[in-house]
Amino acid sequence: MKDSGNYQPYNYFQLMEVSLRELLVEKGIVTEAQVAAAVQEMRERTPELGARVVARAWVDPAFKAGLLADGTRACEELGIEVPSLKLVVVENTASVHNMVVCTLCSCYPRMLLGIPPEWYKSRNYRSRAVREPREVLAEFGLVLDEGTNIRVHDSTADMRYLVLPMRPRGTEGWDEKQLASIVTRDCMIGVAVPASS
Repeated sequence: MKDSGNYQPYNYFQLMEVSLRELLVEKGIVTEAQVAAAVQEMRERTPELGARVVARAWVDPAFKAGLLADGTRACEELGIEVPSLKLVVVENTASVHNMVVCTLCSCYPRMLLGIPPEWYKSRNYRSRAVREPREVLAEFGLVLDEGTNIRVHDSTADMRYLVLPMRPRGTEGWDEKQLASIVTRDCMIGVAVPASS
């Protein structure tokens, strides 16, 4: 890998990715074009699909119940493919705030939120979110009442979490598109809450 004209050796994960990709291409399992297309598709994903899911849950009680019972199935009912994963949706309430972390690496619902932010993958966030979640949330600007119970959910290779934030006051009568516009990636990770203005 070249960087400003200086040779930089691959790290372990880059080496594994290149080795696996080259082996799959050599064996004829995939082509370079297929790999490039898959990478491009992944890079183009944004949190808009996740925001759409949240907005639908806010306006449709039956969908919300289904989403909380089986997130994977509910998303698929909206035409959102959740490949080979169990999607667990956790709901914020007046007394419970949820946040998501992956302590081992960066497992994340990419199909709904796009590529994870750098801070989500950082060792600092991954280690501190489980030990001192209230302090971490405060660093994001989210100061919760001491009586609020914070639940931290650790994603795994086959299970992803999505936070269903509370619908803000003052959004009564808003349509799904308006509601989706206030749902950010950070709200669905649990390090922020949506604002009505």
